Amino acid sequence: MAGQRLPVPRLDGVSQEQFVQHLYPQRKPLVLEGIDLGACTSRWTVDYLSQAGGRKEVKIHVAAVAQMDFISKNFVYRTLPFDKLVQRAAEEKHEEFFISEDEKYYLRSLGEDPRKDVADIRKQFPLLERDIKFPKFFKEEQFFSSVFRISSPGLQLWTHYDVMDNFLIQVTGKKRVVLFSPRDAQYLYLSGTKSEVLNIDNPDLDKYPLFSKARRYECSLKAGDVLFIPALWFHNIISEEFGVGVNVFWKHLPSECYDKTDTYGNKDPTAASRAAQILDRALKTLAELPEEYRDFYARRMVLHIQDKAYSRNFE
Repeated sequence: MAGQRLPVPRLDGVSQEQFVQHLYPQRKPLVLEGIDLGACTSRWTVDYLSQAGGRKEVKIHVAAVAQMDFISKNFVYRTLPFDKLVQRAAEEKHEEFFISEDEKYYLRSLGEDPRKDVADIRKQFPLLERDIKFPKFFKEEQFFSSVFRISSPGLQLWTHYDVMDNFLIQVTGKKRVVLFSPRDAQYLYLSGTKSEVLNIDNPDLDKYPLFSKARRYECSLKAGDVLFIPALWFHNIISEEFGVGVNVFWKHLPSECYDKTDTYGNKDPTAASRAAQILDRALKTLAELPEEYRDFYARRMVLHIQDKAYSRNFE
């Protein structure tokens, strides 16, 4: 099992002022209850979504297993008319399918041209957009994207982090969310922005022994709940029921800090990318030395980074 388990705090009726002045600066996950989200929480049934979303073709992930892995890509991409996707995702077994009768579906909405345009429910699904109100807890000019998501029952998304702040609005259905602090990154066996540890509830500790040191922050989301996920916090999401959610991402840093080609909100800030490139060059330079020297100077580099680059005052 993983290490310490901590509940994500839940607060009801939080005002904009309370969030912005007192809660947001803490940079901790938080479940907000009682936020006015509009008619979506009662209106977005399978039938309504099928009609309002229409037959627009959408690109989806299709997986034969519930535990999706973005590193090994244990899923395929397919397209379906939106109404067909909604109906299939709500089923446990399928008469029509791509891989198997119990395959899982996952939609992460995209911009019109995903290479240039961010996802925005107001543009991709205008008939649905009128039903939902975003929490006005950040400035309009900070807005980055609003991502419409549909998940089959039982689907589990891989552990990953995003570089922007995020409200996960649970419109219908239930989700279980497990989060890990950015300060526990060294225990998560990262490949880029993603963790290699898929089974977080029963991890292979022979393969991933440090994972047992990671502290889990857990919450359950029901229809109408809004989870604040600060940038860089890792999150793993399990859809306990068929459900619909909308993520709203916004820029916590000045706009010039972010990669201008990033339409998904998951490219590291430009300064971090430059630093990683410089580190790679430094390591290649060390490789010119014999192993004994390489080992010694690499350890000195690690100590120098610990001393100069990040806080060692762990919570």
